[in-house]
Amino acid sequence: MTGPRSGGATTVRAAGTVLWRRAPAGGVEIALVHRPRYDDWSLPKGKLKRDEDFAAAAVRETEEETGMRCVLGASLPVSRYLVEGRPKEVRYWSAEAVDGGFTPNDEVDRVVWLPPTTARHRLTHDRDRPVVDAFVETVGA
Repeated sequence: MTGPRSGGATTVRAAGTVLWRRAPAGGVEIALVHRPRYDDWSLPKGKLKRDEDFAAAAVRETEEETGMRCVLGASLPVSRYLVEGRPKEVRYWSAEAVDGGFTPNDEVDRVVWLPPTTARHRLTHDRDRPVVDAFVETVGA
């Protein structure tokens, strides 16, 4: 994959969302995805395709992983970390779910909708928590 270089390794470029909807009892819920390959709970995200921009990738990956179409809102913090020795950069947005429905697949076998505080604690990776925190500050959830 082409992209920025860091220390000689090509940076993996990815994009994702904090997908949210209005909760029936008030407030908001956010979606987390369970990836059986890693047995983890994560925010919906994925790698950019060739010549795809970050925002388009965020919308596409969110729909592929959750079955939900969404409208992007505010940009959220970028997450940077190493995966198998390669730098990875994930750009995130707040995204309101507008319609659709989840169907389990090989990549994601479960989606849960949780209040932000509960979702924050369910996340497997600490690096995802600041993204949720920024979402809560941005939308006042």
